[in-house]
Amino acid sequence: MNRTLAVVIAIIVFSSVFCLAQSPPSSDPQALALVAKSVAAMTGGLPVSGVTLNATAIWIAGSDYFTGTATLQATGSTSSRVDLTLNGYSRTEIRTTTAGAPSGSWIVASAKAQPYAQHNCWTDAVWFFPALSSLTQAANPGFFFSYVGQEQHGGLTVQHIRVFQHLPYDPNGLALVDRLSASDIYLDPVSFLPLAVAFKVHPDRNMLVDIPMEIRFANYQAVSGIQVPFHIQRLLNGDLALDLSVTNAVMNSAVSLSQVR
Repeated sequence: MNRTLAVVIAIIVFSSVFCLAQSPPSSDPQALALVAKSVAAMTGGLPVSGVTLNATAIWIAGSDYFTGTATLQATGSTSSRVDLTLNGYSRTEIRTTTAGAPSGSWIVASAKAQPYAQHNCWTDAVWFFPALSSLTQAANPGFFFSYVGQEQHGGLTVQHIRVFQHLPYDPNGLALVDRLSASDIYLDPVSFLPLAVAFKVHPDRNMLVDIPMEIRFANYQAVSGIQVPFHIQRLLNGDLALDLSVTNAVMNSAVSLSQVR
């Protein structure tokens, strides 16, 4: 765990022994109605426990440009693994949650796994598959949704929803996790399918510096009755960083936790 974040959370927990917790936030009924429509549009009421996506991939890092393949796997909404093989270069990204605490790591080639700073692990672990995103957490008392309005985003008309997590042991109103977990979700106003999710990432040693990240979804196709985006883009600070074109999708695939940790 990032040392700074660990200290802050420890202070919050300690303070809660002596202070009355602030009133928890509440979700906006209009936002919850849109969330319900979006989940229904994606799943048709069918259960979704996991997914495996195979894709062609383009990775862009400054002037470096790599092409290859990707395998993206998820079990539930809190565990995911992304394996990229790009011009002989391999990269793995792993996200999971243990006892309510999110974590993650990344591995390049055969090198030792490097941990993500925990302050970069509060947004969706399954960022590449909306049917296992925060949209499925409307009944979770730790998630809160608000309706921002209908607007233009990326040249498209969208319904804008905001979601964040709130920890009950935050009596001093620091709202640290509220801020770190906040995401903006943009839905198609007709189909209610997610078109984009935007959030902030941060330097490993400074959780107060915000860097915009956005995931864009397009070309939805039904697979086993579930709507799957066959085109997924990840933008960092407004620039395209990862472009995925899905070639195959398997729903409710058996991915053991040992594979995603």
